[in-house]
Amino acid sequence: MSKSGARFVMVAALLAILVAAVAATAWYWRRPRIADIVAAYDSAARYDRLTIEYPLDETLFPTDIAAPTFRWIDSNGRADTYLVTLEFPDGNGRMSFFARGPQWTPTAATWEAVKKRSLETEARVTILGIDHKAPRTILSAGQVRVKTSRDEVGAPIFYREVILPFIDAVKDPSRIRWRFGAVSSAQQPPIVLEGLPVCGNCHSFSADARILGMDVDYANDKGSYAVTQVKEDMTLTTREIITWSEYRKEDKELTFGLLSQVSPDGRYVVSTVKDMSVFVAKPGTAFSQLFFPIKGILCIYDRQTGAFKALEGANDPNLVQSNPAWSPDGKYIVFARTTAYTLKNARGEKKVLLSPEECTEFLTEGKPFLYDLCRIPFNDGNGGRAEPIPGASGNGMSNFFARYSPDGKWIVFCMAKSYMLLQPDSELYIIPAEGGQPRRLRANTHRMNSWHSWSPNGKWLVFSSKTNTVYTQLFLTHIDEQGESSPAVLLDHFTASDRAANIPEFVNAQPSAIRRIHEQFLDDYSYFRAGISSLRVDDPQGAEQGYRKALELNPGNVQAHVDLAYILLNRGAIDEGMMHVNEALRLDPDNVEARFNLGLGMVLQKKPEEAIAHFSRVVQLRPDYAEAHYQLGMLLAEKKKVDEAVLHLSKAAQLRPDDAETHFNLGVLLAEQGKLEDAVAQYVKAAQLQPKDAKIPYNLGVTVARQGKLDEAVKYLTKAVQLRPDYAEAYVNLGVMLARQKKMNGAIGYLMKAVELQPNDTIAHYNLAMALASSGRHVEAIDHWMRVTQLDPGNVGAVLNLAASYDKAGQRTKAVSCLQQALDAARAAGNDQAARQIAEQLKSTSN
Repeated sequence: MSKSGARFVMVAALLAILVAAVAATAWYWRRPRIADIVAAYDSAARYDRLTIEYPLDETLFPTDIAAPTFRWIDSNGRADTYLVTLEFPDGNGRMSFFARGPQWTPTAATWEAVKKRSLETEARVTILGIDHKAPRTILSAGQVRVKTSRDEVGAPIFYREVILPFIDAVKDPSRIRWRFGAVSSAQQPPIVLEGLPVCGNCHSFSADARILGMDVDYANDKGSYAVTQVKEDMTLTTREIITWSEYRKEDKELTFGLLSQVSPDGRYVVSTVKDMSVFVAKPGTAFSQLFFPIKGILCIYDRQTGAFKALEGANDPNLVQSNPAWSPDGKYIVFARTTAYTLKNARGEKKVLLSPEECTEFLTEGKPFLYDLCRIPFNDGNGGRAEPIPGASGNGMSNFFARYSPDGKWIVFCMAKSYMLLQPDSELYIIPAEGGQPRRLRANTHRMNSWHSWSPNGKWLVFSSKTNTVYTQLFLTHIDEQGESSPAVLLDHFTASDRAANIPEFVNAQPSAIRRIHEQFLDDYSYFRAGISSLRVDDPQGAEQGYRKALELNPGNVQAHVDLAYILLNRGAIDEGMMHVNEALRLDPDNVEARFNLGLGMVLQKKPEEAIAHFSRVVQLRPDYAEAHYQLGMLLAEKKKVDEAVLHLSKAAQLRPDDAETHFNLGVLLAEQGKLEDAVAQYVKAAQLQPKDAKIPYNLGVTVARQGKLDEAVKYLTKAVQLRPDYAEAYVNLGVMLARQKKMNGAIGYLMKAVELQPNDTIAHYNLAMALASSGRHVEAIDHWMRVTQLDPGNVGAVLNLAASYDKAGQRTKAVSCLQQALDAARAAGNDQAARQIAEQLKSTSN
């Protein structure tokens, strides 16, 4: 090709690219003139509604906040272009911008200009929807007013990001992370701590931001707490770890130690000890946990002396005293208080966290639990008299999570219908520090408002809400001298879309004050503790990983061997499980739990005699080992040693009175012994604990029937079939009971249901035939007698009854033939007694 030809091809290609580019950007070439749209807009006219979702009307932005994203919903479906116009009272003209969709984010330079022009003065934001092909026709319109405050936020925020639902975070706490950054940054604040394989919870700082305190799980102790100096590069080591369990550890009461708070001067920490909390997972994502303390006192830790001391006046064991907060001068502590509560399904063993089964009155029945806010003098750790705060107590609501303003003038707290933290209806209220009429903050969103913190200058409050998403987001509100708040300002870039932000705290420091937090206290016990946490939420796979990691770090961790063995044995990995059992016993020959696992291994290997020997040794070493008594009792029952079995199951039921299966099996054995009243008592307890288990009312029905209490038997058996509509055996017994009461129609109905469910059930057919025959329905009875003889050819009673029904139905020839065949079969089998019975009836029928 010639040079001129090549040049022509190149020019043609460039023209084609240019045409394509022009086509791709045609909208921009045809973009409407702003003046045309503005001229067409009549503020008095009616347009389709355009709702500006964010910012809200009269929003007040801090002067140091990064550019927000304006968002709206347009009721007009034809608009494809939007004009965003900002008007200011400075007389310097409006600012206008086009948006193709229902949101607009100003550039950094534009936003700085907007903040400058709206400083302490109102800017009017108008958004107009149009079809870009007909720009002089306004389709929709919306308007809000915004301002910029002279008050800057002036401090970064430290907060936690959690995966949801809650149970996933418990299973894998390493996915929880902490961020630290300023509202002025357009980027998401950097992660400063992540990857902890154990759970880290509430945190707090001293007023000068030199001290950080944080709940951590360390060395198998939920009461562990880290207190450390704040640095750009921080390392958490065992030297910084204290444990709230040290307070009066001779009491042997477990301590969780949540909701701890560092004092303003950094010398003290206050926490709840000797506590118990409802802390359980709930279905769903948005509110996937229920947490509130039902027992606890306040304890002070003095970092200077290393001493723990109960705070007098907030240490009544008959009350719950929790969720403390310091006044800015450190002279007072505000806390939540109510009467301590004992769960109706509480188990006998001591533990901090509770199971869903133990918390049914709250988790499923919705029993209310309300807190009052009280104030107590700190008095150098000596406490004093706790006084309810007017306006935040005795109001028929639950009041919690109090936070003083930095000048000590105000308290902002949460109010909800019941419980504490993470409540959908939780709202923020403000009262004078000494108490007074509470005022609802204007900043409240429609769903959950909590976890709030004051900025060091006392001008701004950060809080969490779920108003936009199931994942909690962070918001700001301005608090003026009169305690009035402004509409919520969203920190939309602070949290990832798949994480919930909680426990935000303003830190009186520069954004660079914390760059990274490392940990060096994680050891085998930390991973072992993570394993325990996984088991608590029914995650044996996660527990197994934790125990294996613990053993990698320390092969001599006896309890990790014990617990790993238990998991392996229960999932059928018998050989590996027994290896860990034997290693645990080698390291600690007297370890009772390891010996229990050895007995469990013998059961799985079908060596009952050896299992009995090991379980017997366990209960000798630890008489209060409930599960060992249970396993031993069940094995002895299989060996028909009923008296011994009853002794051990009785002990197991005494040690764990909330275990339905133990009461049920004890009832079975007592019934076998003929101790029917005692058996019924055990079944009743089991039914109270497991009201939806059909086998319990079934056994109750059968047992009271043995006592001659037919009405009660019918009641219980009816309950059994209601709970389990396919319970064929219960239908049989229910039919029999009704037949004994001469209620034949009901009896026949239930027995028919039984044979429908179990067509080859000889007993069901037999009893149905009896009921039909008793009702004179011999033709129908014949079919079922025949079915019995087919299923059980040697059943003489069925043969005799079949012949009787033939005879009563007027089919004497068939009756005689049936009896003759049965007589021949009995003689051939050498069954003389059956032959005599049949012969007698044959003679009677033939005559």
